[in-house]
Amino acid sequence: MMRAVLIAPLLWLLALPAWADARMTVLVDLMELREAAAILRDEGQIHAGTLNQDMLGGQGGPGWQMQVDTIYDSERMVEMVRQAMEERLESADLEAAIGFYSSDLGGRVIELENAARAAISDAEVEDAARARFAEIEGSDDPRLAQITRLVDAADMIDRNVTTALNSNFQFLRGLLDGGALSDSEEDLLADVGTDVDAVTEDTTAWVYAYMLLAYHPLEEAELARYADFAETEAGRALNQALFDGFGRAYEDISYALGRAVALNMTAEEL
Repeated sequence: MMRAVLIAPLLWLLALPAWADARMTVLVDLMELREAAAILRDEGQIHAGTLNQDMLGGQGGPGWQMQVDTIYDSERMVEMVRQAMEERLESADLEAAIGFYSSDLGGRVIELENAARAAISDAEVEDAARARFAEIEGSDDPRLAQITRLVDAADMIDRNVTTALNSNFQFLRGLLDGGALSDSEEDLLADVGTDVDAVTEDTTAWVYAYMLLAYHPLEEAELARYADFAETEAGRALNQALFDGFGRAYEDISYALGRAVALNMTAEEL
């Protein structure tokens, strides 16, 4: 009997990681992170097509496409975000997040966010969404006020700007390491730094345009409830984890793209 008493707590402790892992899987599924990553992969394919035209003269061909397909690995994106969530979320935060996103409102928010992200990749949709934000910017529009709560709770502008600038730097560093640039890393950092104001202005307009588009179907009371969650400790921790995970993914992707562009440029010269 004494031996059973000693063994039982140890077995319970060994089971904890598996239980926590299962609960994280629940949150990943509730937030439809695989669907979100697939949308971002599709965006990346469009961006890669632009790089092919602008930097490779449209001559990338099947080899370039194979490289792009490998670089935009949506499953790897999900795993990087999951890892960041595991690092950031305490068990209480995890359960609070599961509680919100398993609700009718939480599920609807995810559906609306993914649908809007897919839609805004269309230039006409983006232009219309930006025009809507321009119409009400600086006003006392009640929906804009709730969206501002969401933006502020997640520190969304600064974090998006940081991610964009870091990704730009990593792309240039990939070009440098691939032999397409002769600048120093200090030169690259200085070049990226000159874009801060322009990136901040554009990011602010895009974020508000996207969120106005995404949450348009929600009632104001529903939007307020979402903002309430975002302002909780769990909401802030979750948003930090999402930015950490997707930020790391985008930096890796940007470096790989820069290096791939450089290697293709070198191959063309040969």
